[in-house]
Amino acid sequence: MNDQHWGPSISADIVVIGGGTAGIGFVASLLKRDPALNITVIEPSAQHYYQPAWTLVGGGAYDVKDTVRPMSKVMPRQATWIQAAVTGIDPDTRQLTLNDQRTVTYQNLIVCPGLRLAWEKIEGLQESLGQHGVTSNYSYQHAQYTWDQVQKLRGGKALFTQPAMPIKCAGAPQKALYLSCDHWRKNAALNNINVEFNLAGAALFGVATFVPPLMKYIEKYNAQLAFNSNLVKVDGPAKTAWFEVKDADGNVTREAKTFDLLHVVPPQVSPDFIAQSPLADAAGWCEVNPHSLQHPRYPEVFGLGDICGTTNAKTAAAVRKQVVVVAENLLALRKHQPLPLKYDGYGSCPLTVEKGKVILAEFGYGGKLLPTFALDATVPRRSAWFLKATLLPWFYWNGMLKGREWLTGLSKVD
Repeated sequence: MNDQHWGPSISADIVVIGGGTAGIGFVASLLKRDPALNITVIEPSAQHYYQPAWTLVGGGAYDVKDTVRPMSKVMPRQATWIQAAVTGIDPDTRQLTLNDQRTVTYQNLIVCPGLRLAWEKIEGLQESLGQHGVTSNYSYQHAQYTWDQVQKLRGGKALFTQPAMPIKCAGAPQKALYLSCDHWRKNAALNNINVEFNLAGAALFGVATFVPPLMKYIEKYNAQLAFNSNLVKVDGPAKTAWFEVKDADGNVTREAKTFDLLHVVPPQVSPDFIAQSPLADAAGWCEVNPHSLQHPRYPEVFGLGDICGTTNAKTAAAVRKQVVVVAENLLALRKHQPLPLKYDGYGSCPLTVEKGKVILAEFGYGGKLLPTFALDATVPRRSAWFLKATLLPWFYWNGMLKGREWLTGLSKVD
């Protein structure tokens, strides 16, 4: 249902900010529990994207057209969709301001607008993207360009970048490298290509258990690692990228590197309307209790997905578990009952180390391994590739966005 006939001020019951993976998954789950609930979703985009497959698009293993559907097709029918953007939140009066000057009051608020890709923070990037060999799998518009450029490259320098954390799917920057290198290796071009991975941080992956098996692939592809190296400027026509490099003493120097292919992962930030609101933590993310996902100062507010100021990996798999926690906890809150569920920080990163093989990294808070299957998680497997490339996309559209909660076993509060 859309909202064409409403006036400047809207009074709503449960309001969900965001129609991405978290928003639609949550609304579908909530309505499964109680179809009579009055839920309003505020989402400006007319399209809904399955972003986890963009890495596969950039590796020539997925059709980009299969990663998008109209928002109207995934929005649960019982929900009211306001196609607008939130520009301000006043949690003290329980009121939202929209970009069309309307206001919305709520009884309960679910904050899940996702994060914002800050392309503009890298000088010259926006002018160069999609040409001169400058690309990004973090963009629907450019994932296919990645694959086009990978196929064309027979020699030269390929740079892959990763900005400072937090970012969505922390493994995606290196997945682009692995799938590209695998293609070059199979086509006898890898020996002629100098591959370098520039990471703003000091570790290849945040969970130490997975670093040794990943390093085997870095060595197999003869890729160089440049730690503490953060992309700050791009000149596409000159095929040059500048990095701020930090040494052991914390001194920062600027270093220019030429390239034939540059795969960029942009810095990622909280949207301004969250960062500048009373809901934000010191870093600008939505503050929530890491286990209940309830806001510590505004109990009628819950956070969900990439916007949360929690330490879990920002992935669709994390959302899959969070949705159940917030749905159950919200319904308990509305009945004045104790919140029954807690989130353990679960996230999953299917690391596509070569075309046809994946290391399935599943972990929770503190890097605790939380495998779904009783297999050695550090071993690359064809079964995990099938899960990533075939099963999960199907499950996303036909399960998660329809409120089906498979593989979401959760612990009750002790």
